[in-house]
Amino acid sequence: MTPARLRRLCLTFARAEETFPFGPETSVFKVGGKMFALAQLKRKPLKVSVKCEPELGEQLRGSYDEIEPGYHLNKRHWLTVTCGGAVGDDLVRELVAGSYDLVA
Repeated sequence: MTPARLRRLCLTFARAEETFPFGPETSVFKVGGKMFALAQLKRKPLKVSVKCEPELGEQLRGSYDEIEPGYHLNKRHWLTVTCGGAVGDDLVRELVAGSYDLVA
């Protein structure tokens, strides 16, 4: 997943918008004024934080070293995913879409 692809993905959802409430380096993707994803798109490695059902989050954190509790977020409901490695683009897309669905 590249930063450009992640941005495009997040903005494909209905009413999704990119905002910068934490400064110009952090893209926060919202729907209806609520955050569903955030990432520092210029940071390497690329990481994205997404909302997730707690049970699924536990499973994913146990299965992938690249998936951790949400950085500076509610650890029960948010995941931070390092893109690449064992976490392929398909899983990132699923997690972003699931996060959008939870928030929308």
